[in-house]
Amino acid sequence: MKFWKMHGLGNDYIVVDNREGQISDKDAPIWAELLCERQVSVGADGFLLVCLSSVADVKMRMFNADGSEAEMCGNGIRCFSKYCYEKGIVKKTEFVVETLAGIKQVWLTFKDNEVLAVKVDMGVPNWQRASVPMTGEGTCIDQKLQVGDKIYQVTGLSMGNPHCVTFVENVDTFPVCLVGEFLETHEAFPQRTNAAFVQVLNPCEISVRVWERGCKETLACGTGACASFAVAKKLGRVQDKVTVHLRGGDLQITTGKSDIIYMTGPVEKVFEGKLFKESLP
Repeated sequence: MKFWKMHGLGNDYIVVDNREGQISDKDAPIWAELLCERQVSVGADGFLLVCLSSVADVKMRMFNADGSEAEMCGNGIRCFSKYCYEKGIVKKTEFVVETLAGIKQVWLTFKDNEVLAVKVDMGVPNWQRASVPMTGEGTCIDQKLQVGDKIYQVTGLSMGNPHCVTFVENVDTFPVCLVGEFLETHEAFPQRTNAAFVQVLNPCEISVRVWERGCKETLACGTGACASFAVAKKLGRVQDKVTVHLRGGDLQITTGKSDIIYMTGPVEKVFEGKLFKESLP
């Protein structure tokens, strides 16, 4: 079985065409763990499966490196979109993708028939605690949360998957791995959460680092960038169009009157490979 290794701003994925169902639901998490482990396998932050859809052009399933399935992945869906077009699975420059977080529309940008970047309709953020999910009722917007022996101002929201956003003075020196690990498994988030740490540079730029649920800190997180922008916009700290600086590069995030968030960013194919039965479940 062939695969592509891809990345969006250093957030890397293994992509497999599973439209014929070679990988069962039972085995998919095992494959993700085996293939995503670095040093001893292909190595990646996530494992993407291309599946048939009855409601969209194609369906994306995304598994984290620990085998857990994610509802949505911003950098992943850009890789997925490039793969589907360049493999001839979808022959349109605009199409829709079914995810566990709903149907997402994508727009492709080309150079010499190669997909260089993808714009994604990331939907409208959901601020209700129940949607994250997060314990308690109503919303959690810029509220205090006890994390270990310290208290942080956090906002919980869903971008199709759970996020906890915290503003910091200097994102480069902040202990992202320490606090991120605490937040991921915090009792306030019964299904765990992604944790984004945000520094507002000016009304048009923010710098973000993300501790991803099931992956630890990654070089970039598309939904984390969108969640960070959404919170900064809601609190009046940024404008409608923002450049989000991540460790792996930049994303362009915009919104309009409808509150829909659009994410645009680059995508690259690293190499192709083949999986052999001896190494698989």
